Amino acid sequence: QVQLVESGGGLVQPGGSLRLSCAASGSTASIIVMRWYRQAPGKERELVAVITSGGNTNYGDSVKGRFGISRDNGLATVYLQMNNLKPEDTAVYYCNALTGTMRYWGQGTQVTVSS
Repeated sequence: QVQLVESGGGLVQPGGSLRLSCAASGSTASIIVMRWYRQAPGKERELVAVITSGGNTNYGDSVKGRFGISRDNGLATVYLQMNNLKPEDTAVYYCNALTGTMRYWGQGTQVTVSS
């Protein structure tokens, strides 16, 4: 079992930055991939960023060049650095962990980009 807790969301003006954190507990050694997703009202959940246990990363097209995913202590803690935020980045951001057999979700953290 893996438990995920996201933090760091909030209200930020356009052009600003936020750093989200995802803290995993439980069987963290079994995590092989961590992902950040987001979901805006009325829209489908969107993949934002991915990081593997080997450190490989990938990003959704809409955030490339603005967001950065990183990790600490293996994949026990994963960060999402969000720069040059835009109103269209407004969403609930979810952390997702993949083990060999299961996928786990956090409860989400709200990010609102508005002036």
